[in-house]
Amino acid sequence: MRLARSLVLLAFSVLIASLPANATRLVTGNGFGFAVVSPETATVSKFYAHPYCFARPDPKNPLSEGIETANFIKELGWGSGARQGARAVYEEDSQVIHVTRSDGEGFFYMPFGLRHPALVIEWEPGSGAAQSDGWQVEWSRPVKSQKTVRIFGSDLKLLKFDGIEEPLLLIPLGSRLAGPEKSGQVLTGRRAWALVSLESDSELEEAAREVNRWRSGLAPLALAKREIAELEHWRVKLGVHFADEEERHLWRQSEVMLRMAQSREPNREGRYSNGLIVAALPDGLWFTPWVRDMAYATVALARMGHRDEARAALLAYFNARPTGKMRNQTQGADYQVSVVRYFGDGSEEPFFTMEGATNIEFDDWGLALWALGEYERQYGDTALMRTASYRDKVYECARDFVVKPLVKNLEPYGGGLIVAADTSIWEEHQRDKKHFAFSTAMAIVGLKEFAEVARRAGDEAARDEVLRQVALLEKGFNAAFIRGGKLHGTLEEGEKNDIDGALLPIINFGVVRDEAIVRDTVERMELLKVASGGYRRVRSNYADPAIFEYWYERQEFLFVDFSLAEVYRRQGRDAEAAAMLKRMVRKAAGDHNMIPEMYVALPCELFPGEVGAPTGALPIVGYGAGAYVLHVLEREAWERRH
Repeated sequence: MRLARSLVLLAFSVLIASLPANATRLVTGNGFGFAVVSPETATVSKFYAHPYCFARPDPKNPLSEGIETANFIKELGWGSGARQGARAVYEEDSQVIHVTRSDGEGFFYMPFGLRHPALVIEWEPGSGAAQSDGWQVEWSRPVKSQKTVRIFGSDLKLLKFDGIEEPLLLIPLGSRLAGPEKSGQVLTGRRAWALVSLESDSELEEAAREVNRWRSGLAPLALAKREIAELEHWRVKLGVHFADEEERHLWRQSEVMLRMAQSREPNREGRYSNGLIVAALPDGLWFTPWVRDMAYATVALARMGHRDEARAALLAYFNARPTGKMRNQTQGADYQVSVVRYFGDGSEEPFFTMEGATNIEFDDWGLALWALGEYERQYGDTALMRTASYRDKVYECARDFVVKPLVKNLEPYGGGLIVAADTSIWEEHQRDKKHFAFSTAMAIVGLKEFAEVARRAGDEAARDEVLRQVALLEKGFNAAFIRGGKLHGTLEEGEKNDIDGALLPIINFGVVRDEAIVRDTVERMELLKVASGGYRRVRSNYADPAIFEYWYERQEFLFVDFSLAEVYRRQGRDAEAAAMLKRMVRKAAGDHNMIPEMYVALPCELFPGEVGAPTGALPIVGYGAGAYVLHVLEREAWERRH
């Protein structure tokens, strides 16, 4: 979902080639794993053992994306014949996927009430349909062993697969079907099952007991209804005024997307991922925790009122380990928050590019401080500041291992300071690092937020020093990035970032307030307008169509659209802001209320489909569901003030 993805270009091409144009998969998840459902066939196409794409670094190949999370399923569906009239929807804007076909209907979902990667499948054959077809499954790997274990009066099956560390426990939920089990098909005997991924055989009995307690003797259909009811209880009722029902449904579905994207795996030795939020859900490439996207998701959860989830995300920043891997490129400063993203085990991944280099994104530190400040402003959670984390208590860790490294990586400019050259928001290759306006702007925003956190903590010395740095950064920002009455994306001259979609959030954060400069920036955004009707991120300077970024940077980017709509609103151009939002809401409504990373602006093999079709990482979380929620809440606040 980012610029520097060349190492995985081949994998991306293979995935795209395997999907029909604009195919959208629905995903369900419970914070312990994910399952993906194909609407075209009403079948499950993936069941992941963990809630992230790459479990840990690969010691044999340190420049790779890491070791992939285990996936158990290639295809799982009812019956083996033609699957006609298939359709899939999210039931009542939940993570419960309701599938229908000409021969019946069913449900696929991962219950939030279970603390395991557990996929529930249930099918009701239609009138006249063969009652004995049963579930047909093609596993992703050959079955290495299978044994039956009798617990609570039921025969549970424990499967192990070649090349997969995790065993899979099959727990029957529905009544037994007539007829013998079909050869090689262990699921044919029941209409409903819970498929539970275990980390080891030792978890078998505990997992079986948990599922039995969760089930509480209810029938499969009643379980699905209860799951939706429990989700409704979890939702926060804010009294938001929506323009129409499409906006309301997108809000509700986005709320669930944010919840599904957050890891609930408990921290343990060798894995510290609890609370991390992936940037996209599968099959959106790549469902990996990015610092930047996670910040937007965290702030969205906090402002919505989901305190527990926002708190867990902040603790994840301060408990993830090992971090500080790139000290040789951060002036020797040790740091806690990753300079790019994380592996599933919570260890820092600085994202290796095709150049054999890493990315350094100093804006991540400002964004993490922004998220911390937003949460504290909302909840005044002094207990969080005193909570022990990886390096120290949260407050001290933020001060000593986020703020101090950020300050150490500032450079003098124009009588003030700016952030050192980095790869910033759009993840340029490290070889092409520049002084980005966005990185310095986020340093200003993040340090201002921390100054308030320090005041609440009674640390006046830290507050005074941080505010002194902010004053110097504001002076340096104005000297470096406002030249000739225009706002520029980089200090370095160049067409690519001269007008940049990242300038819009800078305006929305209030770093730039001069109306003439804002007006000029918005007018120059027309240079980024694309055939699909929205805006791309930058004017790409890649000239070789064989390069991934050539095509990637020419597509419409929805985060930029959301940001521009917000700038319009701040300019009093309410009708234009509403029209931009309505377009995205309407398109999401036609695609299961999922927000994509991009729309096709220049059709190609990597981004196929008609102009305007969803593409890229789908669904996107922080830059999609989170950005939408924040936009609606900003609109609410703006309307109250005006």
